Amino acid sequence: MNYPAQAKGKGKKKKAPVKERHRIVSLDKKKARAGWLFVLPFVLGFILIYLPIIWQSVSFSFSEINYIQGGGYITEFVGLDNYKNALFTDTGFVETLKSGLGQLALEIPVIVFFSLFVAILLNQKMVGRGAFRAIFFIPVILSTGLIAQIDASNNLGDYMGSQSVDTGSGTSAAGIVSAVDIQSLFSNMLIGSSFAETVTGFVNNIFDIVNRSGVQMLIFLSGLQAISPAIYESCQMEGASAWETFWKITLPMISPMILVNLIYTVIDSFTAQSNRVMQYISSVYNSSGNAGQVISSAMSWIYFIIVIVIVAIVALIMGRLVFYQRRD
Repeated sequence: MNYPAQAKGKGKKKKAPVKERHRIVSLDKKKARAGWLFVLPFVLGFILIYLPIIWQSVSFSFSEINYIQGGGYITEFVGLDNYKNALFTDTGFVETLKSGLGQLALEIPVIVFFSLFVAILLNQKMVGRGAFRAIFFIPVILSTGLIAQIDASNNLGDYMGSQSVDTGSGTSAAGIVSAVDIQSLFSNMLIGSSFAETVTGFVNNIFDIVNRSGVQMLIFLSGLQAISPAIYESCQMEGASAWETFWKITLPMISPMILVNLIYTVIDSFTAQSNRVMQYISSVYNSSGNAGQVISSAMSWIYFIIVIVIVAIVALIMGRLVFYQRRD
C-alpha cells in the first residue's frame, strides 16, 4: 500500500525556531566599566588641563624665554643648557638635593614604622578606641587646606613658639630631649654621635611625624582588620607567642599595605611644601627673572625623575617581599 501523504511528510524536515541571542555581560566587565566611569573625570581633567601644562613645562626646560614689549613671549630652543646650569653651575641645587634626599631617607622609614606601631595599638580592644583613632587623625585634617594657610600665617603662634621656656637646666622646652644628654648615653654604648643627633632630632620633631602618619595609620588599620580572627585563634591553639604571631602572621598579611604606604609616603614627602628641595626650586623661580623660570623647570624635571626612580626601586624591592593571600 502506498501512503503518499506520509511519504511527503517524511521528506520534509522541520526547522528549529531561531532564538534571539542576548549579549550577556560578565561581572568583571561590569566592574571594569564602572571603574572607567569613576576615573573618567580625572582622565578628562588630565588630558584637557594637566597635559598641556606638563608639555609647556617640558618645553620651557629646553628653551630660553624672551618677553616681547606689549605682552607675550617667544621661546628659543637651547637644548640641555638649562639642565647643565641646574646641575653644574648652580651648586646650591645639588647640595640641597643631597641633603634633602638624605633627610627623607631617614624620615620615610620612621613615618611608616610609627604609623604601623600606632595602628597595631589602636587595633586592640580598648575603651575609647574610636576616640583615639580620631585624635591621631586630627593633625592630618589640621595640616590641609584653609586651616594650614591660617596656621602658616599665625604670627602669634610663631611668636609663642619662638619663646624659650626655662626647664631649670638651661635648656628650652623645644629641645627638652637634649637635656637628658642622649649623646653621653650613646657614647657609653659605643654608638656614634651622629646617630644620637638623629634620634634627638626625631624625638624633638615628633609632632611632624605624627602629623604625616595619619593616612598611613588608617591604611594599616584597614589591613589589620581584614585579617581573619580565626587565624589568630588557630595560632593561640598551637601555642604561638604574640611575637611569633606578629612576624609569621600579621606582618606578612599586611605587607601589601606596607608597600602602599611606602610609595605614598615617598610621594607625599617629596612633594610636601616643607620639602627643602621644593622650597629651593620655588625660590629660584621667584628670584632669578626669566632665566630662573626655565632653570627651575629643569630642576623640577630632574627632581621628578629622581622621585620616579626611587618609587620604582621601592616598588621593585618590596614587590618581591609582598605576600598576597589567595582568595580561592
